[in-house]
Amino acid sequence: MLREPGLPPMESRILLSHVLGWTRTQLITRDREPLAPETVAAYRTLHARRVAGEPIAYLTGTREFFGLTLNVSPSVLIPRPETELLVELALARIEGRRAPRVLDLGTGSGAIALAIAHGRADAQVVALDRSAHALAVARDNARRLGLDDRVRFLESDWYSALPADSSWTAPFDIIVSNPPYIVAGDEHLSQGDLRFEPVDALTDHADGLAALRIIVAGAPSRLLPDSWLLCEHGYHQAADVRALCVAAGFQDVTSERDLAGIERTTGGRRV
Repeated sequence: MLREPGLPPMESRILLSHVLGWTRTQLITRDREPLAPETVAAYRTLHARRVAGEPIAYLTGTREFFGLTLNVSPSVLIPRPETELLVELALARIEGRRAPRVLDLGTGSGAIALAIAHGRADAQVVALDRSAHALAVARDNARRLGLDDRVRFLESDWYSALPADSSWTAPFDIIVSNPPYIVAGDEHLSQGDLRFEPVDALTDHADGLAALRIIVAGAPSRLLPDSWLLCEHGYHQAADVRALCVAAGFQDVTSERDLAGIERTTGGRRV
């Protein structure tokens, strides 16, 4: 089997499996099979791009999230494990509610909206994004997963294009969002995978709280009484987001920690 230096073995196996269309088991059991020259060339191209820093998710075009295989492209953020906390909390908040209405702001690949729809077969989910390219990826994921009849996508800059009088929009049982929250000029934007991801989905080009202010301020009028807002945010922003929620009149405002022990998601209940 092909061996190329420069990458951890696991990453090499992922790329080779992608090029061949083989499972991990097949890579082991067919290890001595010769590879066609075009396969070798395709692998070496991906190998070089990965060595240069491109994320594996963009090279293979897929990413696993909450048990779902999602297509991704440079038009969308790569779904991350810490965001699964937001889905877990959302599913817990709508447990016991009949046909809950869910709003996902800044849906990107559709990861959060589709994971909630998959976890709750009766949920009515609306997913917004201002990027037409991102929405194309999200809609494709919904079709592949058989969820396109239960998730509606709308091009919108946060709440701006959300119809006020539509039967499938307001009010909601829960609003969720993983908005851009990195501070403008943060050094992390020029490091690692972030160098290749859509900058407008990473930073608000301000203090990191601009989008969160809009989301929190607009949520109460679009939520049912006793319903919830949940937002993902940066590792150092929990106190600020709690303050925004309290100022907007939310009760039971709390922050939850991800598996790394970081306060990653904050939300509150509309009374």
